[in-house]
Amino acid sequence: MPKDYSPFTPGQPVPLEFFVGRVPEIEKLRNLTRAAASGQLKVVFLTGERGIGKSSLVAYVRAAVERNDRALGLHTFLGGINCLEEAVRRIFDRLLNESLEYSWYEKIKQFFGDHIRQVGLLGTTVEFKPSPEDLSRILHNFASALRKLMQKLEEEKKVIFLALDDINGLASSPTFANWLKSLVDEIATSLKPLPLCLVLVGLEERRQSLIELQPSLSRVFDIIDVKVWCEDETKEFFRNAFARVNVPVEDRALSLLSRFAGGLPVIAHEIGDATFNADTDDRIDEKDALKGVFAAADIVGRKHLEPQVFQAIRSTRYRTILRKIAKKPFDVAFTASELRSLLAAEEIKVWHNFLSRMKELGVLEPDPERGRGAYRFKNHLHYLYFWLEAERAKKAKFD
Repeated sequence: MPKDYSPFTPGQPVPLEFFVGRVPEIEKLRNLTRAAASGQLKVVFLTGERGIGKSSLVAYVRAAVERNDRALGLHTFLGGINCLEEAVRRIFDRLLNESLEYSWYEKIKQFFGDHIRQVGLLGTTVEFKPSPEDLSRILHNFASALRKLMQKLEEEKKVIFLALDDINGLASSPTFANWLKSLVDEIATSLKPLPLCLVLVGLEERRQSLIELQPSLSRVFDIIDVKVWCEDETKEFFRNAFARVNVPVEDRALSLLSRFAGGLPVIAHEIGDATFNADTDDRIDEKDALKGVFAAADIVGRKHLEPQVFQAIRSTRYRTILRKIAKKPFDVAFTASELRSLLAAEEIKVWHNFLSRMKELGVLEPDPERGRGAYRFKNHLHYLYFWLEAERAKKAKFD
């Protein structure tokens, strides 16, 4: 099997055929979409750590409700956008381009009228390009625009599943927070129902930011918190992925891959891809898995740690402290007294500076459940990177 054809997709939402687990979350999102179809507005905040698979979950549910619930599914990524007008323009632009191959595209085209511009090679894609004045009107009459859209598509669709992903920029915007609350109020008090399930996708900090800007939003969201995969789900992911390219995986290798992935899809893809490329005989054994795990440690650091964090941990003493914190599998919490007993004299000297810097960068945070002096990694990506680093350092010591 040529190594160009890895079944893993690091850095991208998982293909639908590789999706595993998340049954409760899927059912909750589908039930909310069905409730919206009956005229009950539903606003969801889908949250979870970085790399947990939020975007993949939304993509899977979108496909399911389109197929089974006559939903008009829109999954719009808003990374880097902090302007509400551009966010709305991108939503409708996505709608246009994803409708091109469907029989009801002409209805969409009529709905947008003169605001469509042919772009791309041979005009095979389109762009929603309203004037600033028209875009402003659409923004302020967003609910009305969606209602008219559904009237156009009433024979084909009965509910809108609208997911706004990567809302980091917008979540700190008072304009967006107030617009969202006004949109919810307008739809809720209107005599004309709008079958809409609106899903915001982001970190918990983004939800808290929106609530700080507009406290009334705390009562609006149905919250779905995406958790890490369990061991069986992680094994199923690796088993299915390697089976796609007819590569068997030995049980010991499967357990090793699952252990180091830590239940995070983003890490599972990196480890799986590195293992696939390390393999030379189209059979994944324990040695292949170890090679993949250690190769993935560098990849995870370069790709998934924030630049400020990566720069800060160039200090040898900081790195060794972090490795000692992460030495226990899946134990993301520790107490300062427990750790200090493991530190060398030179590491103890920098301990307070280290702790302050890691809290400032969002790597570590206090763990109130364990009491005074307890801390934990803020997200599993940081923890797993240093766990991988610790294992690699241990291996190098004995090689």
